[in-house]
Amino acid sequence: MEGLLGGFIVALKPMNLVFCFAGASIGTLIGVLPGLGPTAAIAMLLPLTIGLDPVSAIIMIAGIYYGASYGGSTTAILVKIPGEAQSVVTCLDGYKMAQQGRAGAAIAIAAIGSFVAGTVGAVAIGLISMPLVEFAIRFGPAENLSLLLLGFIVILVLAKGNVVKSLIMIAAGLLLSMVGQDVITGQPRFTLGIPELTDGFGVVVVAMGIFGLGEVFANVEKFRTRSMQAVPVGSLMPTKDDWKRSAMPIARGSVLGFLIGLLPGGGATLASFISYGVEKKFTKHPEEFGNGAVEGVAGPEAANNAGAAGSFIPLLALGLPGNPVTALLLGALIVHNVTPGPLMIQERPEIFWGVIASMYVGNVMLVLLNLPLIGIWVQLLKVPYRALYAALILFMIIGAYSLNNNPVEILLLLLFGVLGYGLRKLRFDTAPLILAFVLGGPIEFNLRQTMMLARDPLDYLMGRPIALTILAFGLLLIVLPMFSKVRQKLMLARAVNEL
Repeated sequence: MEGLLGGFIVALKPMNLVFCFAGASIGTLIGVLPGLGPTAAIAMLLPLTIGLDPVSAIIMIAGIYYGASYGGSTTAILVKIPGEAQSVVTCLDGYKMAQQGRAGAAIAIAAIGSFVAGTVGAVAIGLISMPLVEFAIRFGPAENLSLLLLGFIVILVLAKGNVVKSLIMIAAGLLLSMVGQDVITGQPRFTLGIPELTDGFGVVVVAMGIFGLGEVFANVEKFRTRSMQAVPVGSLMPTKDDWKRSAMPIARGSVLGFLIGLLPGGGATLASFISYGVEKKFTKHPEEFGNGAVEGVAGPEAANNAGAAGSFIPLLALGLPGNPVTALLLGALIVHNVTPGPLMIQERPEIFWGVIASMYVGNVMLVLLNLPLIGIWVQLLKVPYRALYAALILFMIIGAYSLNNNPVEILLLLLFGVLGYGLRKLRFDTAPLILAFVLGGPIEFNLRQTMMLARDPLDYLMGRPIALTILAFGLLLIVLPMFSKVRQKLMLARAVNEL
């Protein structure tokens, strides 16, 4: 409680309130505009945070993340185009409610559910972080390495599409992270004799190129001929029956989303999909799902905001990002010379507790932004995407150059932008690449330290029960899907034989 009180003192400072409001506003805007997403937005805005106080910078970036979760539901409900991946499920019933003249009620339920879930998430972070940090203080290089490897395994298990493509992306990210100086000896490697690459590729340039510029290129092609017609909003006041049917889905979505957000590879998108499935099981009106069930809006919207909050715990307490957005947050912390992990709560408590407290403050701001200003957000849907992309590209070029006042950064930005666009065209998921790039340095450092400490790696590992348990759990995650596939093939073969 003392730490959380100190966090509110930090979060309520006038300058931090300004940056919290800016992050929440930008996040809502990004969520409303289809195609960009919080990952691209954070990647583009990272250069602007370089000169800021670390607390203000992280508060603003965090605001963009959970603000986008709010704003994404608006386009999902009004035009059946999810602003964010986590709002895909909201399209199913939210748009149907809009067609029935209940768009305002759907938006209000989504906003209130998001507020409740965000509040639950902020409180739960404060409660869980301390015990987790006390446990994580026991970690040495071997435990840190095993935890980072577990993160990669979970990413592979939950990867979208082809697992082989995800492995290729992880390998590419690790290779990119190795460019520059050796983490132990300081010798340059893979620099091709280019002095500017001695310090390696910057997180900001790689993120802006692959996620920001690559996303803009892809969206110019995607939205160049698409027009969006929003349905009328109508009354923002839900009925008594809407409140009654939404209460438990919001409660379940808040708890479920937070727990899923704790998992590496979890986060808001997975939470919203699982919540929708859970509500279909619990509802007394299964026939309404897909046809305008208010539970199908309330549960997933609560879950995606709670999932966004939950994903901050492995980042802040363990230094382990579970999704691309928290990977960029990790990169932002590193840029500001802040090392997230067990010691962060002792060394930089103002950042740890300030960010947690700002999440509650930001959720209050988001309710005030989303409901009264819904008319403004609807008008933004009419802005042609082609009118935005040129400004976004110019903004990113200026941001890349301003990092070191070096034109080489612009060339690297364009190179990674083309790479990001090409990977999207080839249907590669770029999330494993950025995660591997950000985690590559810590993985190599902990691996090299473990190898120096362990003359006999097997004996050393047997004496580290925490590391052994984490690795065993990771192995289990790999083996279980294999058993499941073998079982399905055997059942299919048996059914064919019976026929």
